[in-house]
Amino acid sequence: MSLAPIFDKARAEGRGVLVGCMPAGFPTVEGGIEAMRAMVAAGVDVIEVELPYSDPVMDGPVIQRASEIALAGRVRTADVLRTIEAVAQAGAPVVMMTYWNPIERYGVDRFARDFASAGGAGLITPDLIPDEAQEWLAASDRHGLDRVFLVAPASTDERLEMTAAHCRGFVYATSVMGVTGARAQTSMAAPALVERLRRFTELPIGVGLGVRDGAQAAAVAGYADGVIVGSALIRCLLDAPDLNSGLDALRALSADLAQGVRDADRAPSA
Repeated sequence: MSLAPIFDKARAEGRGVLVGCMPAGFPTVEGGIEAMRAMVAAGVDVIEVELPYSDPVMDGPVIQRASEIALAGRVRTADVLRTIEAVAQAGAPVVMMTYWNPIERYGVDRFARDFASAGGAGLITPDLIPDEAQEWLAASDRHGLDRVFLVAPASTDERLEMTAAHCRGFVYATSVMGVTGARAQTSMAAPALVERLRRFTELPIGVGLGVRDGAQAAAVAGYADGVIVGSALIRCLLDAPDLNSGLDALRALSADLAQGVRDADRAPSA
């Protein structure tokens, strides 16, 4: 399943795409699947499944804690693939956010094959740059997978152009320099980064790092094609006394965020 149709549909409707992140295996494998299905039912357009990793250099404390819980529960790559299959069957495109080491250990082509067979649409690879991604570029082409690389406010124009040229699905624009996490205000650097990036690509641009509610989602969806939310959604489960309470909070926040991307005052260039 490609990401292009969901972005095309949202553009035709004059709205942004909501991408919601959740680590597989958190709080348990089955609980995580239930949570992601609840997000889809509440209006999240794309599910970003994070493969829990022991050294998540880009992730903030909320995602790190959720990943630690998943790893302590002995989640395995097979569980992650099963999660992707279950969520894809719920009707939403699924991307995986993963550091490169687990893919390399699994076997790049084998991973691409198994991920595609599970119904995955593509991978976000925060610690892999296109310059060093020849094996992944080839595997993603063989198995028809989207590939999402990251750009940042400090990226040069040359780097923006080169990175966007190797992306498929969308380009991930990190709105701040640093680790992920919900913030009281979204980054002021993000609109300028998106404007710069649009000079080099017609691909959709997703902005991540910092969104925590519907009002912020609306603000970001005013200039970006996708709004990527992780920590705020994960905190719904992390802070809850039990899974059912967490799911209730997760549904409410997902619906608020989904309404936000639909209420945005879209920029003409988006």
